[in-house]
Amino acid sequence: MTQLFLIRHAQNDWVGRRLAGWTPAVHLNEEGRRQAEALGKRLAAVKLQAVYSSPLERAVETAQAILAHHPDLELQVEPDLGEVRFGRWEGQRIRKLARTRLWQVVQHAPSAARFPDGESLRAVQFRAVNALEAIAMRHPDGQVAVVSHADVLKAAIAHYAGMPLDLFQRIVIAPASISIIVLGRMGPRLVCLNDTHHCEARAADGGQQG
Repeated sequence: MTQLFLIRHAQNDWVGRRLAGWTPAVHLNEEGRRQAEALGKRLAAVKLQAVYSSPLERAVETAQAILAHHPDLELQVEPDLGEVRFGRWEGQRIRKLARTRLWQVVQHAPSAARFPDGESLRAVQFRAVNALEAIAMRHPDGQVAVVSHADVLKAAIAHYAGMPLDLFQRIVIAPASISIIVLGRMGPRLVCLNDTHHCEARAADGGQQG
């Protein structure tokens, strides 16, 4: 069986403000770098066989914090783990987008949502699940870290949890969080969802941990 550690990239200045999408040069901010460092330490004792990442900078930087504790591994970039292609919505303020009709579709009937000149959420789920299945086939008995983006991970987790895509907004995936899916002969198992204990522990001690 394969154990997939599904990780959302750490904090950046766009989170909750704008849809970054595939905008280049969106990097982790100071808080994000602290989160990524804590994440790396959290996974230091895990015997990872591989680390995969979305090609976007904020995901790669998060993955590199994991690799700092696994110097024998090299980052493997997987384009199909990349963020939703938001088309004309990319880079726009969320406050503005929330007033549109399409935003309501995204929130309440996402299986029917297609972003203007961009992807549908069904297509995002399809490519994300295919990418994870391919990774699992390459590492049939291993533990693998996969760094991606909130909506991409939510869509994939919904699939493995047997949840309709129209309910995927009920899933919360915080920056630098860990969710764990086990893929084996008996089918998928969701064994951990949105674990941010490493970030909370670091915040509690003022960032002085470790």
